[in-house]
Amino acid sequence: MEKQKDLEVGLTMLDNQNQLVDGIQINSQFAKGPFLIDGKDTVSSLFLKRCIECKDKVVHREKDLGIWKAYTWGDFYENVRKISLGLNFLGFKRGDKASILAEDSKEWIYADIATQCIGGVSSGIYTTDSADQLEYLLNDSESTVLFLDNDEQLDKFLSIVDKTPKILKTIVFERDNLHNFSHEKVIFLDEVYELGDRALHSKPYFLEEEVEKNKPQDLAILVYTSGTTGYPKGVMLDNENLMYAMSIGKILLPTNSEDENFCFLPLCHIYERFVSCLKPIADKSTVNFAESLETIFEDIKEVSPTVFSGVPRIYEKIYSNFTMALSDSTNFSKSIYGIALRISLKCVELKLDQKRIPIILKLQFLLFEFLVFRNIRQMIGMNNVRRALTGAAPISPDLLKWFLAIGIRLVEGYGMSETFVMSVNEIDNNKLGSVGKIAQDALVRIDSNGEILWKSPGTFKGYYNDNKKTSEAFTKDGYFRTGDKGKLENGFLYITGRLKDIIITAGGKNISPAEIENHLKFSNYVSDCIVIGDRRKYVTALILIDRDNVEKYAQKYKIQYSDFSSLCNNNKILELIWKEVDQVNKKLARVEQIKTFRLIDILLTAEDDEMTATMKLKRGFVEEKYRDSIDAMYN
Repeated sequence: MEKQKDLEVGLTMLDNQNQLVDGIQINSQFAKGPFLIDGKDTVSSLFLKRCIECKDKVVHREKDLGIWKAYTWGDFYENVRKISLGLNFLGFKRGDKASILAEDSKEWIYADIATQCIGGVSSGIYTTDSADQLEYLLNDSESTVLFLDNDEQLDKFLSIVDKTPKILKTIVFERDNLHNFSHEKVIFLDEVYELGDRALHSKPYFLEEEVEKNKPQDLAILVYTSGTTGYPKGVMLDNENLMYAMSIGKILLPTNSEDENFCFLPLCHIYERFVSCLKPIADKSTVNFAESLETIFEDIKEVSPTVFSGVPRIYEKIYSNFTMALSDSTNFSKSIYGIALRISLKCVELKLDQKRIPIILKLQFLLFEFLVFRNIRQMIGMNNVRRALTGAAPISPDLLKWFLAIGIRLVEGYGMSETFVMSVNEIDNNKLGSVGKIAQDALVRIDSNGEILWKSPGTFKGYYNDNKKTSEAFTKDGYFRTGDKGKLENGFLYITGRLKDIIITAGGKNISPAEIENHLKFSNYVSDCIVIGDRRKYVTALILIDRDNVEKYAQKYKIQYSDFSSLCNNNKILELIWKEVDQVNKKLARVEQIKTFRLIDILLTAEDDEMTATMKLKRGFVEEKYRDSIDAMYN
C-alpha cells in the first residue's frame, strides 16, 4: 500500500528522548501556535484544501437499506457549502452556537464543519440525553440552531421548545414519520439544501470568503463533560487547540490516506470527534459509520477497518464473544487454541520486555499464526487492522495481552475533553499498564498528592460561562488539574486512578479501585463493576453481569429464570460470579480482596442515569442509588 506523504506539521519537535527537569517531564520547548498542517492553521481552511485535492476520493461510507454507499470529498464540500449558505439565510451569524443531537452519520459531520466554516461554534449532544438535559445544554451553550436526526429527538425538542427561546430553527435530517409535519421553528435538511442552492447564484464564493475570515484563536467547538458530579460543563476548544491535536495525532497515531476507520462511539464525545471527524481531515482517510449499536460487530466484519479506535468495553465484548463461541467448539479446537495462545503469550511477553525471541518459539508462533490466529482475526473482523487504540477508561493489561497474542496491535492512550490527546503507547515501544509517553510540546507534573498536572497547546481555554470552575481547574502557574492520580517512570505515564475515587479503608490503606475493577471486567460474565470500601473495614463490589454470556451459561446448565432480575438473584448465578471474584482475589493483596458483592439486577443502557454514553458505570450516581445494597454488605 502506497503511504501518504507526511503532512507539514508546524511543531518544534525533538527526538523521543524524554528529559526530567525539576520533576517536570519535558518532551520539547513549550510550543506556541499557530500549528500548521499543509500550510493551513484552521480546521475549515484545511477542510477546503482537502476537498480540492481529494475531490473524487471516498471520505465517508454509510449503510442504506443494508448496502454500503460511498461519498466523496466532493460530496462533503457541496453539502457543507449548501448548509453554510442555508444557515446564513436563516440568520445564523459568526460566533453563534449550533447544537447537534443525532446519531453518528455523515450529516453530523457536515453540520459540524459547516458551522465552523462560517465562524460558528458547534456543540454535540448525546442522543440518550433527556428533554430536561437537552433544555439545559441548549440554554447553557446559548445555541441559536439545533440539528437533530429524527422524530424521536424532535419530540424531545418540542416538549421544551417554549423553554429554549434562543433557538431560531431546528434542522431535521430525516423525514421518516414526519412527512406532513409543520412547525414554525422546524425545517428539514433537504429544505436547507434548497435554500443553499438558491443562494449560490448570488453568493458563489460565500463559503471560501467566510473560511478566510476564521482565525486560530476563534472558538470552534464546545464539548460538554458527562456531568457525573453536577451539571455538565462546556469545554471551550479553539482552532489552535484542534490543529495542535490533529498535528500531534499525526505523530502519535500515524494514519495514511488509504486507511479505513470505523465510527461507532458518539461523535459528541471528544474521542470519536477526534478520530472520525478531525483526524480524517488531517490524514485524508475514510470513515465508515456503524449502522447501529446493535449491528456493530457485524459491521466491523463487513468494513474490515485498517485502524480501529474503541473504549475498553468494546474490546471486552469482542473477547467475551470469542471465548463464548470457543466454548461451543470441539475439545480438539479448544486444545489447539490453548497451546497456540500459550506460545504467543510467551512471544508477547518477551517482546514487551524487549528480549530476543528464541528461533524455536518464533517457528511455533508462525505455525499457529497460520493455523489459528489469522482465522480468529477474520472471525472478529480485524484481519486488516494494523493499529487498534483504546482510551476513555482504564483497560485490563490481561486483555491487552490477549489482543497482542492474536496479532492485533492494540495500544492504550490517554486524553480528556479539556486536553485532547495526552499520551499514547507506540506499537514498537508498548509498556503495558502505562498510557505511553507524553505528547511532544507538552509539560506534565505530578503534584504532591499524586495528581497529574498538564499543560500543552491542546489544553482548553476554559468552561463556557463558568469562570469559577475554570479558575478551579488550573494551578496558579497554568497547569490543568486532571483529577487523575499517576506517576512517571522512564518517560512513561501511568494512571493509578481518579483522585476522588481512591479508597482509604478504615485501617488507613490506600486502594485504587480501577485496578481491581479491571481484573474483574476481564471475566466473560462481568460487564462492569464498582469497587466500594472508602472509610470501610473491607472492600466490596457492585457488579453488572454480561447479560448475553450469563444467559448462555444459564441455558447451557438448564438454570431457570423468568427475567433479568431473577437471573441475577439465582443462587447458581451468584455462585458463578463468586468463582470469578475468587479468581481475581488470588491476584490481589489481602487488603484489596473483595469480601462480598451485590449484583445490579436491572438492565442498564446509555439512556439510564447510571451509565455514561461510552458504557461506563457512573460511580457517584451508582453508589448513591444503591446505598441500601452497599450498607447491607457492611451490616
